[in-house]
Amino acid sequence: MADAKPKIAVVLSGCGVFDGAEIHESVLTLLALDRHGANYQCYAPNIDQAHVVNHLSGEETAETRNVLVESARIARGDIKELKDFDAGSVDAVIFPGGYGAAKNLCTFAFDGPECSVNADVERVVRDMAAAKKPIGALCISPALIARILDGAQVTIGQDAKTAEAIEKMGGMHKPTRQGEIVVDTDRGLVTTPCYMLDSTIGQIAEGAENTVKAVLDLIKEGRVAA
Repeated sequence: MADAKPKIAVVLSGCGVFDGAEIHESVLTLLALDRHGANYQCYAPNIDQAHVVNHLSGEETAETRNVLVESARIARGDIKELKDFDAGSVDAVIFPGGYGAAKNLCTFAFDGPECSVNADVERVVRDMAAAKKPIGALCISPALIARILDGAQVTIGQDAKTAEAIEKMGGMHKPTRQGEIVVDTDRGLVTTPCYMLDSTIGQIAEGAENTVKAVLDLIKEGRVAA
């Protein structure tokens, strides 16, 4: 009998780079999962966004939007509340980037290394780490992981200020170029810079693809070193 397909949770943070999940990173992650034979389920916290940004003008607007509702746009409505996440039901979790990861899932965009993390997001990461199941993070999302998992080795590319903040939170930063990944085998963590670097959509696809492949390889290998 054929092996069951891996089940991957994808945690979204809204819809749109400036105040939610980065759409290219999110969709290309889902595409890579599908192409590599994995099943996925999208999740998002049922909370208000930190703010709403007009993506044409770049200006903040006087609106209130919900992270779960906005994330459902990317997931085509097939999405679950993050509070219902169960680490026992999935084989790995992946966090696409976008400012929503640093504004809605945590407050890194506002507070830097002193940021707070949404309680459900922290639970997801800690539960997956405790279960020795892989965690993938794209773009700015590795900063969120570094805030939760002490000593995590991650990459956000080459931005010195962000790398310094990650290290102040107890993380270890490794510079990378477009499409490259960093694998922290001790924590089953795979990260890639995506739009933290000046990248084409093709390079974003490469980063998402390489992250997904590495996450699936960790699942096959039993995730982390003993």
